[in-house]
Amino acid sequence: MKFSITDSKNKTFNLPINPKEYTIDAATDDKTVSVVKLGQLNLIGDEKLKSIEITSTLPVKTADVHYLSTTDVYKNGQTYLDKLSKLYKAKKPIRLVISGTKVSFKGIISEFKYGMADGFADEYTYTLKIGEYRAHKAKKVKQKKKKSKKVAKKGKSRSKPPKKISRGSKVIVNGRLHRDSAGRGPGLIERNATRKISLVSPKAKYPYHVATLGGGARGWVSKSAVKAV
Repeated sequence: MKFSITDSKNKTFNLPINPKEYTIDAATDDKTVSVVKLGQLNLIGDEKLKSIEITSTLPVKTADVHYLSTTDVYKNGQTYLDKLSKLYKAKKPIRLVISGTKVSFKGIISEFKYGMADGFADEYTYTLKIGEYRAHKAKKVKQKKKKSKKVAKKGKSRSKPPKKISRGSKVIVNGRLHRDSAGRGPGLIERNATRKISLVSPKAKYPYHVATLGGGARGWVSKSAVKAV
């Protein structure tokens, strides 16, 4: 079994001595709530970021040690401390792979402690904690511009629609009078005469019968001969 660390530049090195044990910490973001008449309930949350922690030793001089876990080693323990310290300060993702297992852990070194223990000067002790790294990328969202309300351009004012002419309407007559709506018996010609409609025959050639405002009959006229007042 080998413990290999690969940096952000894809350069890999093996830890010279395997730790006695390693621990992967996994948990979910659960919450406890109180509900009336039910008591406390546990709401299962999403998975938190995992972390892995290893504690081991580094020989001061690797050439003097017979219990190494790999043959590909640096000459001294200080080189390993320098590399681990550099990775810790870089704050960039690394990958820890443990051969013979399914562990391939990508994360950031969140804690790095080292020193010497029990008065033994031939090796360093260290603890390395790696927090899981999940790739993410900020996305710039463009703010939608508010659509400006369209204002109708001022144009020529529309003329008022003509008034509907019906029985009783007051009109100005300019045209020849006839005895009946068919146009028989043509008579006098009215010019700018103010009249009122007394009868209407919509389908006739001369559909309007006009009279004086006092009610005196005048005759039938064409549609084009009358204009509403």
